[in-house]
Amino acid sequence: MNKYELISRHLVGFLQSEVYKTGFKKVVIGLSGGLDSAVVAVLAHKAFENDLLCVKMPSHYSSQSSLNDADALCATFGLRCETQSIEPMLRAYQSADMSPLRVGNLSARLRMVTLFDISARENALVLGTSNKSELMLGYGTLYGDLASALNPIGDLYKTEVFELAHYLGVNDAILSKPPSADLWEGQSDENEIGYPYSDLDRVLKLYVESRLTRDELLESGEKSELVELIIRKIYQNQFKRKMPIIAKLTSRTLNHDFNYPRDITQ
Repeated sequence: MNKYELISRHLVGFLQSEVYKTGFKKVVIGLSGGLDSAVVAVLAHKAFENDLLCVKMPSHYSSQSSLNDADALCATFGLRCETQSIEPMLRAYQSADMSPLRVGNLSARLRMVTLFDISARENALVLGTSNKSELMLGYGTLYGDLASALNPIGDLYKTEVFELAHYLGVNDAILSKPPSADLWEGQSDENEIGYPYSDLDRVLKLYVESRLTRDELLESGEKSELVELIIRKIYQNQFKRKMPIIAKLTSRTLNHDFNYPRDITQ
């Protein structure tokens, strides 16, 4: 059996199991026209068919090509989709002195506000689309694109998501374009981070999965700048991968010693 056939089957089963045990039957996903949301959308369609709603949430910074790619994906796989622009909300708050980073973070949070409101309307759960490379490096917006009820691809590195997308038959236009959050004109993930995902994932796997030390990575021939960048970002952004830390005052504190699984039943 093909590796990604096995992964696909497992993730479809994961989605069904984790959603149904909560009592929900529907899911929603923000569809950007990019690789990660496309993969999650196709997996969710396999799991829930017509109980999936994809939501496009463009702003005045969104590229028309990304919207076209999202539309093409929906046409290819028969995905139910609607559009809810965040432009009015973004323009209402945005000021002339806001940096691109602030605009990008605000856009990500406005999209997630919109998506969670639609999930309430639909009585559905929000699916996340952050891959393991982004999660380990902290390349995401807290309470923005990092927010979700569950995430099927959070343990797949970006290069693995790309290979899974190939297996699933994601449209060539999505597969061939540079990764981008499309937060401002010309924005590119790899340019912003400073390295291609192929390099990032190679070192991440050695450090995280194979547990090589900093010295062992350098001895293996990896560039010191890349190694230091990755290790610094992993530890610097640990707070993004955790629930808010609660100061302990009682004998049983949430996330300290009151850790019942979320699917516990009475």
